Amino acid sequence: MLMDRRFFLTTLALTPLFAKESVGNSNDIYLSYGEFATLKSLNSRLKRLRRFIGYANFNIVSFHNALYYARNYSKIGTFTKPELALIEKLFYEDQAQYGFFGAKTCSNMNNTISRKDIVKIPHTGHFLFKGKPQEDYAKIKRDIGDVLILTSGVRNVVKQLSLFANKIYNCGGNITKATIQIAPPAYSYHTISDFDVGRVDWGYRNFTADFAKTKEFEKMRKLDYIGMRYKKNNSDGVRFEPWHVEVI
Repeated sequence: MLMDRRFFLTTLALTPLFAKESVGNSNDIYLSYGEFATLKSLNSRLKRLRRFIGYANFNIVSFHNALYYARNYSKIGTFTKPELALIEKLFYEDQAQYGFFGAKTCSNMNNTISRKDIVKIPHTGHFLFKGKPQEDYAKIKRDIGDVLILTSGVRNVVKQLSLFANKIYNCGGNITKATIQIAPPAYSYHTISDFDVGRVDWGYRNFTADFAKTKEFEKMRKLDYIGMRYKKNNSDGVRFEPWHVEVI
């Protein structure tokens, strides 16, 4: 059951729980009230898991291992049945109904990333897949300089789920708006190849359109061995992401 928009907006105005990002278009689809309450607890549990296993490990942990940690360590707490049902919804639902038309990159919620297939990039807390992703990053550093740094690499399902759930939460349960800003957990190219880069010491601005105004981005556009996954007005329905490197 989807949330009545008028009643939702009334609640939004009265409740500080909802973030500023939440108001969207009249046709946007929201989680139900019950689902939003579940999302809140799920979001908190995933953050506890990240703190417990560490930021880098959280990027690659499998869903199976996440369940194990949650079940066996009280600092995290076992995932509830409503949380598991919501996870399945966010992973398996057809995202086209929310305006997301990207290709599915992962069909297995229990996807496992082997450590022999990845390499940790020093001073970043992130991993890259060996082979072309690692080679491309090394070339970018060579061609543009050390001012450029890896800001996000390999993301397994749990990490992408966490980012997506947090975005939906910050959008006040507006799934439509969230899918424009971050790929759902089964649709991220970070799970198979792509990575993000940014300027050293730029922080959050690396994940805004401001990055497209930098000299580093201008140099990146001229490199013929990489692409830009999400250009302006792309057919996937995703916002412009100049920082997102497409491995081609």
